[in-house]
Amino acid sequence: MTAPVMKNDRLTVTIEDLTHDGNGVAKVDGYPLFIAGALPQELVQVHVLKVLKNYGFAKVLEILEPSADRVIAPCDYFVQCGGCQLQHLSYEGQLKWKQRMVENVMKRLGKIDAPVLPVKGMDEPWHYRNKSQIPFAQGEIAPIAGFYKTKSHTIVDMERCLIQTAEADVIMADFKRELTALGIRPYNEEAHKGMLRHVVIRKGRTTNEVMVVVVTTARKFPQAEATVAKIRELVPNVTSIVQNINPNKTNVIFGDETVTLWGKDVIEDTIGDVRFEISARSFYQVNPIQTEVLYKQALDYAQLTGNERVIDAYCGIGTISLFLAKKAKHVMGVEIVPQAIEDAKRNAELNGFTNTYFEAGPAEEIIPRWYKEGKEADVLVVDPPRKGCDEALLNTIIEQKPKRVVYVSCNPATLARDLRILEDGGYQTQEIQPVDMFPHSTHCEAVALLELAL
Repeated sequence: MTAPVMKNDRLTVTIEDLTHDGNGVAKVDGYPLFIAGALPQELVQVHVLKVLKNYGFAKVLEILEPSADRVIAPCDYFVQCGGCQLQHLSYEGQLKWKQRMVENVMKRLGKIDAPVLPVKGMDEPWHYRNKSQIPFAQGEIAPIAGFYKTKSHTIVDMERCLIQTAEADVIMADFKRELTALGIRPYNEEAHKGMLRHVVIRKGRTTNEVMVVVVTTARKFPQAEATVAKIRELVPNVTSIVQNINPNKTNVIFGDETVTLWGKDVIEDTIGDVRFEISARSFYQVNPIQTEVLYKQALDYAQLTGNERVIDAYCGIGTISLFLAKKAKHVMGVEIVPQAIEDAKRNAELNGFTNTYFEAGPAEEIIPRWYKEGKEADVLVVDPPRKGCDEALLNTIIEQKPKRVVYVSCNPATLARDLRILEDGGYQTQEIQPVDMFPHSTHCEAVALLELAL
């Protein structure tokens, strides 16, 4: 079948929807065109850039009828940077689109009919990230730092970011200007040469403590003392400065070895009334305000009375587990990363919990063994990575039949897939609550409540 458009055609089209990465979608005789920067319900004139068998790409020439939700993106780097995709869509418009997106994914991919509630958004959807991972490189004249262009490893040299902390802006803007004087050579990814790869900034929202992690290619760091002094000068509230060593030719940020150069090994933060110690490589949600909203929703769906035994699969450093432990009889958490389990145990002790147990290993192997040992659960909570739950874990849930499952998801597509499997195995999805953890991006988290069908 020949495409109904050709490269370099100029067309007037109506945008029907957005893709998962924020591009507008228009259809010409059923043929999809993906158009960056366009919004639903807009009438736009476009220039066709590329034509493939089943879809094509175009760019906006003129917006003839703008969306009522279109706004001017406040960030100077919005068009170049790949960090945010929706700053040109009003925040109210973003929340409405995310609800529709979750609804459509549930029906299309999972045939799930459960109600999808309005997205829980933020009162102030800016400067929400408590963690920034800033890559450094050598520019034509001077060192550069910022974030990557969309679908590339080309750094956009930036001075500020509207979704990160002021401390991260200082590192991105001011610290890069000190590298030459400090004698630090930024990393060249293609040549695999240079010392400084990334600087990672973590901040405790409630404690104001800041950790700065300098990721280097070598353990030997002659400029360490001068670097510590400069960071302390630039970031007065820093409480921890850490070096992470990553000598590998990879785009993975962290290496296996971490050394504290100055201050504490960890910083602290609280979610609700639960305290957490966060190390350089700990997994900790990057939006602490919405994390509390997300975890309270999971706790509400768990419907705990104080008599339940709960299993938390993919428990990480115990963030959801400890929320559950406040109202459960006993909580058991499993996580494949051993360091995360050590963090979870330490965080449980830090908060005085005596009704928790944590074990390292694959959830799909540990949880069946627990059941064989008689450690059954009334409620099972899962918070898997983007790929969703392991099939063996889903089969275990279906076989063991906990009366209630709370599924916390960062990927609506894999959530829909897994809900379909659980529904086919005897569960019924009661409702789905999306939570906007990443304003101005296309990402949306959701919590689903499933109950065993009678």
